[in-house]
Amino acid sequence: MDIFVQDFTTRQYMVTPDYEYFHYKDESTTEIDYHNHDFYEIYCFISGKVTYVTEGKSYKLNSGDIILIDDKDLHKPIVEKGETYERIVIWVNPDFLVHKSSENSDLTMCFESSSSNNNLLQTGNETKQLIWDTIRKFENACNSISFGSSILKELYLIELIVHLNKAFVQSHGEYISLENMEYNENVDEIIKYINKNLIKNLSLDHLCDRFFISKYHLIRLFKKYTGYTVHKYVNQKRLMYAKALLKAGTSVTETYLKCGFGDYANFIRSFKKAFNISPKKYSKL
Repeated sequence: MDIFVQDFTTRQYMVTPDYEYFHYKDESTTEIDYHNHDFYEIYCFISGKVTYVTEGKSYKLNSGDIILIDDKDLHKPIVEKGETYERIVIWVNPDFLVHKSSENSDLTMCFESSSSNNNLLQTGNETKQLIWDTIRKFENACNSISFGSSILKELYLIELIVHLNKAFVQSHGEYISLENMEYNENVDEIIKYINKNLIKNLSLDHLCDRFFISKYHLIRLFKKYTGYTVHKYVNQKRLMYAKALLKAGTSVTETYLKCGFGDYANFIRSFKKAFNISPKKYSKL
């Protein structure tokens, strides 16, 4: 079957409830800034010269590499010009995977655990071939209007995510070659600390004291590896957490207290600026 290549869209939200599929092939690229979204992303790299940056780690991609992004990761691809940039991108609603999971098989695991380990999936050649064969079956079903294709594409997507989780478990705790990944241990530890302690004091002075690093050094390193200042990163992560709490039904007042914002008015103002909607309106949606 011929592959249907779509025009690239900068849309970062889903218009269908469970999953979406894209196959992009660009000669000229659109620069994408750091962003996050409310769903999981499976980024399947085919060709081009791309460095994928997520949460302070930079991955130089080879053809066939797969990046797993959860709904809390700040990320972006850095694409060098001069080569055809081709990739398959699959978006999946976390609630869809929770519903499809079983007691002994949590299909969200490979996404939820990726940012604390490696977003780049590590597999042997045989497993990688199995995963890509499944991606192609899913893609063919997405592009088909034949009998049963709508059923098959969901089955193949679940099959793909089962294979991704099995590959993730097999490679758990392993680290990729430093030739493929660039990161800083201090920044990595600070990012983990921030994400686990959003309600606490996360001022620059506090982080410098806790990690025994000078303010100048931390400012320079953090910006280099994440693209953010410490203050902006912390604020963005608190807003992302607030959005998740509101979506889960937490009241606006309780959300503000749980997210570490020291001032209620500042929380309302920051949320509205980031998402173009007030926390109260968002919670009602």
